[in-house]
Amino acid sequence: MAISYWLLILDSWLLVLCSLFFCLFFVILPEPLALDMSEFLTWDFFWKFIKFGAVGISGMVVDFGFTWLCKEIFKIQKYVSNAIGFTLAATTNYILNRIWTFESQDPAIAVEYTKFFVVSAIGLGINTLVLWFFVSKFKMNFYLSKLFAIGVTLIWNFLANYYFTFAG
Repeated sequence: MAISYWLLILDSWLLVLCSLFFCLFFVILPEPLALDMSEFLTWDFFWKFIKFGAVGISGMVVDFGFTWLCKEIFKIQKYVSNAIGFTLAATTNYILNRIWTFESQDPAIAVEYTKFFVVSAIGLGINTLVLWFFVSKFKMNFYLSKLFAIGVTLIWNFLANYYFTFAG
């Protein structure tokens, strides 16, 4: 009974995430859907993607590091520790991507940060959804599934930040 209850909650969250994804790409951001594909073949686009990936690796170190520190040293509950690690990683990723990857000069830092954090939170949901899907439905190895989920999420996060957060 308890497992089916949690699956119902998970399915509800998946529906919410899919709805957010649909709204973001078909209502809020209609321009990326009509883009000329030649934009994806530029050196600038590719270089930003590489820099974004490097920043993501640094964020992974921050996430794991602070999650471990909070859980193991400060004895904070594991899910709270995970939330702290995720939040700190998203914040450092925002700062590095703002300065280095996208070289943003937007004075509305709070709005830009909020956009970045929302994209990151949706990315976390996509990551969880892809991971759950491949492990549960295809019975794939958890870590192989996680690797695929990271790849899908990387593409989502980069494109959403490129066209939404740092579009100016």
